[in-house]
Amino acid sequence: MIDKFRDLLASSYGVSLSNVSDIVILLMGIVLLLILIVSIFALGVQIYLAIKYHKYNKKKNSLDMTGCDVARKILDDNGLEKIKVKSSGSILFGNSYSHFFKKVRLRRLTWKKASVASLAMAAQKSSLAILDKENDPDMKTRIKLTPFIYFGPLLFIPLIIVGIIIDFLILKSDSMTFTIACTVIGLLFYLIAFVMSLKILKTEIKAQNKAYEILKDNDMVTDEELVMLKQLFKLYNIEYVNNMIISLLELIYRILEIIATIQQNNN
Repeated sequence: MIDKFRDLLASSYGVSLSNVSDIVILLMGIVLLLILIVSIFALGVQIYLAIKYHKYNKKKNSLDMTGCDVARKILDDNGLEKIKVKSSGSILFGNSYSHFFKKVRLRRLTWKKASVASLAMAAQKSSLAILDKENDPDMKTRIKLTPFIYFGPLLFIPLIIVGIIIDFLILKSDSMTFTIACTVIGLLFYLIAFVMSLKILKTEIKAQNKAYEILKDNDMVTDEELVMLKQLFKLYNIEYVNNMIISLLELIYRILEIIATIQQNNN
């Protein structure tokens, strides 16, 4: 099995890995296999979530209120009149709350639609704004480290390129010292983003629970709709956990790549 992994990895990298230890090769192969398995499961969850979202977005909510109206009501009732409610067609932002722009964003599919899905998204994202107002400790940490969460991992490839330029074009060295150093820095950004992903999930679940509470206390949801909301949020949470697992596996794989590179160059 190890020889098969070694040949497969060598062909994908285009270089010999004969000097890399068996344990590193084995771990790299196992991690790649796990990434494949989790990715397939994640794809299944995404498809099922899309089906549920589409179904609930076609079902009219009992309030006959659009997502925009629901968000506006919840925000105003909680003294957050200054928070704007805007539509978003953005893949990056989608349904979200921004502390920095004081804005609740709802996708165009739900913004002006009086559906169960609109009710769910509007209530949950507005609840994030309420957590912010209440100075929830997890929400405060999430806000402070938001730039690391979204942009930290994007620096990985540019950092490697910088290391390669310094090593091969400026210093004209084959030691790859700066390449490895920049890669390690990139991995640290990945690690910070992963840790903060746990904080994001925690605040999202807190906001979901607050949304249930607000909707029930104000008679804004039927028991049937509440079940639908919980099903929808559960799928979102599973999808988020799947993405976190994949990110962690990718982080482990990149660390193994560094070890393999060092072993190959030093032997």
